[in-house]
Amino acid sequence: MRHASPLAGSVAAVRVWIDQDLCTGDGLCVDHCHDVFTLLEDGIAYVVQDGAPMNDPGGSGSLAMVEPRYEQSVIDAALACPGECIFIEVGRVYDVPSSLVGDPAGGSATPSSRPVDDDDDEAAA
Repeated sequence: MRHASPLAGSVAAVRVWIDQDLCTGDGLCVDHCHDVFTLLEDGIAYVVQDGAPMNDPGGSGSLAMVEPRYEQSVIDAALACPGECIFIEVGRVYDVPSSLVGDPAGGSATPSSRPVDDDDDEAAA
């Protein structure tokens, strides 16, 4: 779901995090998408960003960007999760150089680390 935006320097981005307080440790998320989810020694699932687990237990501080090729697998993992602990956020990320925004027909984009909700677009208009 990462698409070029009519606003130069921004892309729509899918991000995911896990509330470890709700995680049952079944590992279904890892079965669906081992590139985005992992189980650690504590038996609880965590999201993975750039190959490293993000472990801010129980908080959205571990918000990982989801590559477009994994979006459907992440959605499937959230739907299958018995603990209902996988949270997916769709928003707009700004400050992306226009050369990295990508092709509206499906090209890739590399978002920056400054996420902003889509609601902010309406306020700016």
